Amino acid sequence: MLDDTSTSQPERSTQRRLPRWPFAAGSMLLALAIVSVLLWNVELPYLAWSPGPTPEVVDLLTVRGAEQYPVEGDLYMLTVSQQDLNVYELLAAVADPQVDVLERIAVRPIDVTQEEYQRQSRERMDESKVAAISVALDRLGYDVTVEGDGVEVVSVLEGTPAEGTLATGDIITAVNGKKVYIGTDAVAEISTFGVGDTITLTVTRAEDVIEVPITLIEHTQNAGQPMVGFTPATHNARFVFPIDVEIDSSNIGGPSAGMMYTLAIINVLTPEDITGGFRIAGTGTISTNGDVGPIGGVRQKVVGATLSGAQYILVPAANYEEALTADVVGAEIVAVSTIDDALEFLATLRAAA
Repeated sequence: MLDDTSTSQPERSTQRRLPRWPFAAGSMLLALAIVSVLLWNVELPYLAWSPGPTPEVVDLLTVRGAEQYPVEGDLYMLTVSQQDLNVYELLAAVADPQVDVLERIAVRPIDVTQEEYQRQSRERMDESKVAAISVALDRLGYDVTVEGDGVEVVSVLEGTPAEGTLATGDIITAVNGKKVYIGTDAVAEISTFGVGDTITLTVTRAEDVIEVPITLIEHTQNAGQPMVGFTPATHNARFVFPIDVEIDSSNIGGPSAGMMYTLAIINVLTPEDITGGFRIAGTGTISTNGDVGPIGGVRQKVVGATLSGAQYILVPAANYEEALTADVVGAEIVAVSTIDDALEFLATLRAAA
């Protein structure tokens, strides 16, 4: 008898193994995402300077105690936007011809925090305002009293001649024998020398008065300009003005709006509009004797001026060559060394109009 049962063979599995590459790709993408986040949050020791806002300066003024006159033209102050950089921002900044990348240490001393740097910058702006008011009122025939007990060293920039030579709290009272009373005066006097020159600073340190020789190096921000390497502030500043002038600088810091503040004050207190109806932009520090000093970021400021529609751009003579390297459209760059140079140029515009 035949057995009708049969022995069955085990069935071959129909399941397939999943490929490994999606897991590998996913792991790689996750790793890249983590690295990207980490790189985004890693701050590099560099800063980017780009064109900043260009406020109309007359709009920032409040004057009491004197007759004011209408203004037809515009006077723009020029600024630079400063930004700390991560890797991605650095790559974008390097690729942008309107942006300059600087080592942070060239702008802010290594032992100065961002908050301290901003405070010092606002203090220099305040000194710039006072110097501008002083010069403007003096040119308008007012009696002005400007006093100070020297120039205090607020901070020292690493890698400059000031390091190891000057100390925070030093009071500079003379530059090569010429008395200096406020911060902008010291900067203006130092700027009259050349890179490689040796000057002597008269310094009060604690109770001692010492003579400090300094060999000037090229400025870390202003090509071709001399530098000692300290942040100045007026020690015991005292200013007496016959009329009340207030300037609203908001959150803008630094001394480079001094010349434009001076021109704006003169303009609102002068019957004839000194702009001649033109759109004038400019930058430059101002000392109490009317000298216009060099500034940083002139290329970005020139670009900002053209974006504001300025027809003429006033820059310190010391920054003129660098200013010419900026992308200028529809504007003329004019070099000035003193506030009187600026006023004379504006007078030629009015005469030709």
